[in-house]
This record gives sequence, structure tokens and C-alpha cells, in this order.
Amino acid sequence: MTESTESMEESTHEITSPLISKDKKDEDFYGQPSSSQPKLKNPEEEEENSPVEQVALTVPTTDDPSLPVLTFRMWVLGTLSCILLSFLNQFFWYRKEPLSITAISAQIAVVPLGQLMASKITTHAFFKGSRWEFTLNPGPFNVKEHVLITIFANSGAGTVYAIHIVTVVKVFYKKHITFFVSLLVILTTQVLGFGWAGIFRRYLVEPAAMWWPANLVQVSLFRALHEKEARPKGGVTRTQFFLIAFICSFAYYVFPGYLFEMLTSLSWICWIFPKSVLAQQLGSGLYGLGIGTVGIDWSTISSYLGSPLASPWFATANVAAGFFLVMYILTPFCYWFNVYKAKTFPIFSSTMFKSDGEEYNITAIIDSNFHLDSAAYNREGPLYLSIIFAITYGVGFAALTATIVHVALFHGREIWEQSKASFKEKQMDIHTRLMQRYKQVPEWWFVVILLVNIAVTIFTCQYYNDQLQLPWWGVLLACAIAIFFTLPIGIITAITNQTPGLNIITEYIIGYIYPGYPVANMCFKVYGYISMTQAITFLQDFKLGHYMKIPPRTMFMAQVVGTLIAAIVYLGTAWWLMETIPDICEDTSSVWTCPGDTVFYDASVIWGLIGPRRIFGNKGTYEAINWFFLGGAVAPLVVWAAAKAFPKQEWIRLINMPVLIGATGNMPPATAVNYTSWIILGFLSGFVVYRYRPDWWRRHNYVLSGALDAGLAFMGVLLYFSLGLEDISLNWWGNDLDGCPLATCPTAKGVIVEGCPVYT
Repeated sequence: MTESTESMEESTHEITSPLISKDKKDEDFYGQPSSSQPKLKNPEEEEENSPVEQVALTVPTTDDPSLPVLTFRMWVLGTLSCILLSFLNQFFWYRKEPLSITAISAQIAVVPLGQLMASKITTHAFFKGSRWEFTLNPGPFNVKEHVLITIFANSGAGTVYAIHIVTVVKVFYKKHITFFVSLLVILTTQVLGFGWAGIFRRYLVEPAAMWWPANLVQVSLFRALHEKEARPKGGVTRTQFFLIAFICSFAYYVFPGYLFEMLTSLSWICWIFPKSVLAQQLGSGLYGLGIGTVGIDWSTISSYLGSPLASPWFATANVAAGFFLVMYILTPFCYWFNVYKAKTFPIFSSTMFKSDGEEYNITAIIDSNFHLDSAAYNREGPLYLSIIFAITYGVGFAALTATIVHVALFHGREIWEQSKASFKEKQMDIHTRLMQRYKQVPEWWFVVILLVNIAVTIFTCQYYNDQLQLPWWGVLLACAIAIFFTLPIGIITAITNQTPGLNIITEYIIGYIYPGYPVANMCFKVYGYISMTQAITFLQDFKLGHYMKIPPRTMFMAQVVGTLIAAIVYLGTAWWLMETIPDICEDTSSVWTCPGDTVFYDASVIWGLIGPRRIFGNKGTYEAINWFFLGGAVAPLVVWAAAKAFPKQEWIRLINMPVLIGATGNMPPATAVNYTSWIILGFLSGFVVYRYRPDWWRRHNYVLSGALDAGLAFMGVLLYFSLGLEDISLNWWGNDLDGCPLATCPTAKGVIVEGCPVYT
């Protein structure tokens, strides 16, 4: 992206022709005979393509607007995909090792089903000759209906963040919340992001520079599944490569997923020094700094940061630098100089502690009205965190201000020019020009959804205030924060594939304004943070539709319906599990330990129940952490000044401080081995292969990412339903996940923890 104009033009010209295989004479990307359908194609296509090289390498520059999109099989397969993924992802979310089943799995699985429906369902036209004429089978299964099915599946992929509120209230705090109120919270938080997405489409979807790297994985996979290409001499087609990689991924995951679980974190330093606390703190990939630790497991690599194969190298390098700074400079320095009594606690933990190293008894400081009991808190004493937990909060502060300053300095002019261009004819790239063929979604649709949703949210929080605690003004403030940050964070995501979060700043603000109310804090965080994150997700889907030339109104309808279905299924699954599994999230000996919900609960205690004023405020234990706000604001200024002073040094502009500083924002629950493995593979793909084997990278990189996702997901589901449900496990040293039992031991003098040496 930072090459000179001349070299970019040269590389773009070189890569335009391979977008459609030279050996493919009779069929185009849409599976149609080359002369049978009209194609929208720029007359100067050989010279024009996306200015982003990765996009030019991956996304076709043709369109067939005659393809049917809203088909019967699209609705059937899309709905089933959304329901199935929603159920499975929520089902696996509560487990000790959450398994996230991405839309890639559905994207692959529906192809034979779609082709089967196309061959077997009647082609009879109903109400023939009338305005209501339709057919259940309009022809061959095509790529555009496949894209819409994947959009449905995307709605069921990942997690529904608001489920955390329900889980924490019901399971951890053991308070009352009804199913209906839970459903209202989930629906409003999931739909609120549509408003922000509609407002910022012109900034984050139409410009070519906003290229959304993660979408290229799916685009590449669509091409592999739908293009008819001849097998290269001595090689394989993309479809053949996908099948080979998929089978290998599927077969291999039986080892880290069941037979040899230690492959998830090979902490070899611990094996060499089995009795050394220091060595295990340094070497543990799950409970320490992870020096030299790797995970030969795709779930370890991709679970928290996404696929490293989809990350551009400059973004991977920024993440690597940020990880090195936090894990190998700040954390060891603070720990071994005993900053904030760090040696009294484990070096890496999300648990909350008392000053003597004992785990904090949260229930002792809650009164009968679900509010902080100040007298009890004074008796228990201040709350302490592990040093990595404290530092990552500081990093979150810094990433927030860095995002604002970075976008203002490096993208302020672009935003201004785009704002002016939105009121007159815009300079469009080939993909935006092709999309002008279709009716756009009117902006007032999004505004209406936004206003109605805000009104319903205010009603819900006011009418059910006894359960949610959040006042009406809290809803408006959360919405203001979300809309303010959607654009800058959207720009970062669209360019780097990394998304700085708002969870910390939302907790911080409401914790100061409205302390002592943990449910209000959680609700404010979800409305302020997740509505922005949902907007980013919708915008990413918009860009996928943009690349694949899906009519915008059809895309909008699929997103709305998929979101509503997913919200209902997620809540129903979670409610069923909480009602039927004894001691869910509390029994540490079971597989249902809910690691993500535990961290969410910890945050509700820190920011909501106790409040930031007591922890980070004046005379609070962690008051100095607030200096990270200033550091984050200054860091992009330094990079910007260096870029101005040395304009010929283009690498300086690749230093992205929001990504670098916020790299470790997923810790905990993410661990060191997740980062070390991700960085290594990201380097091999984004730098080594991309630079030295560009042809292989162009044909196979994103296809490989999709195949690894799909193989892992299918084997994970198979292992659970064949062995997990029967609680059939293997108990041997190869299934000791980390092999570093002493990594969690404190090293302060006189602190006694079972199984740990006592320092005197």
C-alpha cells in the first residue's frame, strides 16, 4: 500500500489478467458461458483495478446483474445456516476451550446442498403470467445467492455479546432477570449498529482504500468454489487445493483437539526446568510470558486475533511490536520491581485478589439491593489485579486516545474530502462503479431503524430498571460514544484487520458517573461498545457485498433477518444451558467454566460494583495507570512528526499506533501462545510467501485460511458430539495443556498458595 505510484501501476497491470485463469476459456466467475450473459466491465479493465494490490489480486472486476439472488434455496439454506451456527457457537462458548465456528464452515457446506436443490427441485413457474409469478428453482446454484447465504451465516458466527449480561446476572450474581427482558436487551444491542453502519457507508465501504482484509478470505473461497478453472501443469486448481487443505485440517485437529492436547501450547522451557517458578513464568504459554512457546493448533493461532493469513504484513508487524513491548518489557519490569505488589499474585491471571494474595470474596461486598456495601468493602480492603491485567487496562486507555489522534492526523484530510465528495460526483474505483447499477439503500431506512431502536432501548431500561439499573440518560450517552468512535475504529479495521475496542472506556465512563451498579455498567458497556462493533460487522458485510456485486437492498434485508434470527437462537441456547447444567461457570472441574463470561464478570466488579474511582481514581490503588491516556495520545504525534520529517522513509507511515498499542487488548482471556503462534504464521504468510512466492500467495493464501477454519470446525463438532457428550477423555501427560504448574505461583515472601513453594 505504500509502494510508489509507478510500481503500484506496474504490479496492478501484471495482476489484472490472472484474476480469471488463462486456461479458463468457456466459463466466467459466475459459472456462465462467456457469451451468454451481459457483463458489466470497465472498457479499460486491463489498465484499471483496485489500487490496493491484495484486492486486485483477489477480487474479480466483472459482474453479471442477471443472476437471481433472492431464491427459495437462499432463504432455506441461509436460515438453516444462521440457526445452526448460532446454536453451536453459543453451545461451545461456555466451555473451558471455546470453539468459534466461523461462517466459512457454512460457506463450504451449503455448496453441495445448493447444487442438489438446483438439480432436484421443480422448475415449475407458479402464478405464471401474473405479477406474482415465481419459481422455486430459477436455475443453477450461483455465487450471488451463495454470498447471501454466507451473510446469513455471518450473523450466527462468533458470539452475541449481550449474552454476557444474562449469564453474569443469573449465574455469577444469582439475581433475577426474565427471558423477555433479556431478549429485549439482546435485540436492541444487535440492531443498534445498523444505524451507525448506514451513516458511515460512504466513508468505510465505497472508498477503495477501505479494503477490509478479512473479506478477501471469503472472496477467494467463493472463487475457488465457483470458478471452473483448468488444472495448471504440475499443480492443482484452487478447488483441489482447498479440498486437500480441508481434509488435512480436519484430520489433524483430532490430535490437539483430543489425542494430544499439549500441541495447543508447547512450553518446552517448563519441561527443562520442572521445579523452577521463574522458568515456568517465562516459558508458560498459558499462564506466563510464553517465551519460546508455540501452538501447533489452528484454534490456538486464530481464536482471538482472527486468521493471520488475512492480516497484511504491516499490521502483523505492529501487533508483534506491541506484544513484545507489553509482554517482554513492561510486564517483566513491573513484576520484578514489584510494582503494585505484583509478586504477591500470579504474573498472568484474570482473578481478583486481596492484598495478601487471597482471592477476593465478591459476594461479601454486595448488599441485598444488588449494590456495593461500602462498609463491607472497607473491611475486605482494596482489590488487586495481576500485573498483566493491570497493564492491559492501561494499554486499553492508551489505544483509545491513540485511535482518535492517529485517525485525525493520518486520515483527517481523507474524511474531509470524502464528506465533501458525498455531496457531488465522486471519483470511483471499478467496484464502486459496477455497484452503481443497483438501487442503493436509502439512508433514511437506517435513520428510522436507529431512532426506533433507541426509543425501545430507553423504554426497556426505564421500565425494567429494577433488573437493568441503567437510566435513560445512560442509553443516550452510550449511543453518543458509539457513534463518535465508529468512524475512527472502522478506518483502523478496514485497513489493518484489527479492531480496537471500546469496552474499557465505556466501563470507565459509566463507572465514574454511576458507581456501585454492576448491571448498569454492563448494559452501558454493551450499548456503547457492541453497537459500534456491530456497525463494524455490518460494514464489513456491506464491503463483501460490494466486492461480490450483491444488490445493496437485498444485502440489507439478509442482514436484518439474519441478525434477528441469531439473537433469538443465541439467547434460547444460553438460557437452556444455564437452566439444565448444574453449577455451570462455577465448577472448575467441569468443561463448562465460561472463561469469557468470567472475565466479563470480573470487569463488572472492577468498573461497576466497586467503580473506577476506588481503583483508578485519586488515591486509588492504580491511579498512575491513567497516564496511559496521555501516552496513547502522544505516540501517534511522534510517528506523524517523523513521517513529515523523513517523507522518503515510507515505512514510518506503516507504524500504526492504535494497532501497536492495543495489540494485547485481548489479554486475558487470550494468552501468550495465541500471540506468538499468530505472529510466526503471519510473518511466514504476509512477508515470506507474499514477497518470495507471490503467485502461490495469490492463488492459495486465502483459500488455505478458509480450509483451515472449516476443517477445524467440522472436526471440533464431531469430537464433541461423538466423545464430549459421553465425557470420554484421555488422561496422560500429552493432554496436560501447558505442563507448567508453577507458572501461577506468587514469588513474594511469605505468600502461601497450595502447590507452590514459599519464599522466605
